[in-house]
Amino acid sequence: MSCPICGKPTEPKYRPFCSKRCADVDLAKWVSGSYAIPSTDPEDMEEAIEAAEKAREKETRH
Repeated sequence: MSCPICGKPTEPKYRPFCSKRCADVDLAKWVSGSYAIPSTDPEDMEEAIEAAEKAREKETRH
């Protein structure tokens, strides 16, 4: 198995990474949001609430 960050062979102590450095790089990507999953939700919280209310109204009509 190779390190998902740099491609070197993994070390059992840091698996699935090869070193603490690569493990820390991966953690930093999670913390910074680099691994975020794209969303189709509106950026603005008020827009998200309005969209949820409209969807709920639409469901109750049918």
